[in-house]
Amino acid sequence: RLVSFPSGSSTLVPTALAALRAAHPGTRVSLEEAEPPKSVELLREGDCDVALAFRYEDAAGVEEWDDLVVRPLLTDRLVALVPERHRLAHDGAEAAGGSVAIGELAREPWIAGCPRCRGQLVEVCEGAGFTPRIDFATDDYPAVFGLVGAGLGVAVLPQLAVESVRPRGVRTVALEPEVRREIVALTLPDLAQVPAVRATLDELARAASGQTAGH
Repeated sequence: RLVSFPSGSSTLVPTALAALRAAHPGTRVSLEEAEPPKSVELLREGDCDVALAFRYEDAAGVEEWDDLVVRPLLTDRLVALVPERHRLAHDGAEAAGGSVAIGELAREPWIAGCPRCRGQLVEVCEGAGFTPRIDFATDDYPAVFGLVGAGLGVAVLPQLAVESVRPRGVRTVALEPEVRREIVALTLPDLAQVPAVRATLDELARAASGQTAGH
């Protein structure tokens, strides 16, 4: 029983489960979507066996996982999304390996994601000296890309979410300061000894390794 957040479900999970099914045809896996900390609560309450989760580096009130078995998978950075005709899309910052200070987006209308991700966005923006004006709120990543592509605002999403969608009319821009989230697979100590759980953790790690290589 696997629980994952949406951008993990569309990138890491399919690769991992396809490999798991090929190697262990008799293993059955169910998938449910939930964002942390809800996914971690489901694991602790016995409602799932593996939780794909994340936490932001250096964030206030970082969730503790000391009682869980933690399999690190990858580090995912946040990137800004701007319309392709936006002034920052033509600066070539991303192509040149540079970055843009988030304060340069202070006067832009914003499209915000889930409440947890929105909290991180507001914290980063306030650290840069401004509060984002959020005009649109949606948990649907394709909707975020559609709104940005239509020129209705800018957004910040994890790179993994960008990988899960083929955006049209949108450019990604690296942010300064860099904001990253740690993506992990979690299970309980007793469950870590179960062969099917151990194999699932291994395949998630392999999928994450391939995703990192793809970046």
